[in-house]
Amino acid sequence: MACLMAWLRLKLYSLIQSIINKLYRYPRAEWKKIKKLGGYFSYREMQRNKSTMERASLNLPPVKSYPDGLLIYFLTGEKFLYQTLFCIASLSKVSAEKFRFILVDDGNFTDELIARIERQLPGAEIITKAIIDQNLEEKLPETNYPVLRKKRREYPHIKKLIDIHTLSVPGWKLVLDSDMLFFDEPLDMINWLKAPVNPLHMVDCENSYGYSFSLMEKLSGHKITEKANVGAIGMNSTLINWPELESWVKQMEELEGRSYYLEQALSVMLVAGKDCVILNKDQYIVNPDGKTIINGTGVLHHYVDLSKKGYYNTAWRKVV
Repeated sequence: MACLMAWLRLKLYSLIQSIINKLYRYPRAEWKKIKKLGGYFSYREMQRNKSTMERASLNLPPVKSYPDGLLIYFLTGEKFLYQTLFCIASLSKVSAEKFRFILVDDGNFTDELIARIERQLPGAEIITKAIIDQNLEEKLPETNYPVLRKKRREYPHIKKLIDIHTLSVPGWKLVLDSDMLFFDEPLDMINWLKAPVNPLHMVDCENSYGYSFSLMEKLSGHKITEKANVGAIGMNSTLINWPELESWVKQMEELEGRSYYLEQALSVMLVAGKDCVILNKDQYIVNPDGKTIINGTGVLHHYVDLSKKGYYNTAWRKVV
């Protein structure tokens, strides 16, 4: 009877939290975001332009992926493929270099989506959920890595780290976020791809780690770089110590709670203490302002936070 009552109390608590989330927390967070982006009408305009961008992505010309090309990975899926395609289209527009694209399923690939990738990115390699699941069972079995496996179910962003770096291909990997566009040839990135020796990352407009420097430095054993951004991140899969990563996540969440930025924090900890290739912040721009977006200044734009508005309203149109 006591166990039943405890179970009922837990269920009731969960139900109440769900109601609070739906009626208060989620709407409050959404309204906060709308105000930040200029108010209701500005937000609605952005949403309309986002839909236009999604439709326009269907008509982007095919970009060939070459078997001997420079290797670039994307974690993508049904909600983000249009952004991936625009990112790749912008890269092909500014560079004659041959690239090899690997698209990794974020859990939402369908037969229709795969057919679309094959049509618009001929030759691209597709890593399906079945392949990922097999890799996880072999390299990160739940019995040995309960925290990472649980975190992967709760926090999709960590798939960018776990799913890509447990692939059977060892060595260096450059992973790009989809919400980026190229406006000039990324020579620094290309040179790194041709001969990677040390990790590569971008520079953020602020520190976005979600955890204290003291904790991150204590766990990693190295000084943490200020304002690192992993929209473009190059790391060596072979050097990742998965048991250590399991321990880090457990301790970080026990001591300082959960964070939306966990994947970025972990990536920065993994490259801490190494002589990283840091992309020029004035050329590889995180959160570009309105003038920068309109002028297409720099090599690469990563559209986070307020720059999402310029991304949907203006930036993608420069690609087509």
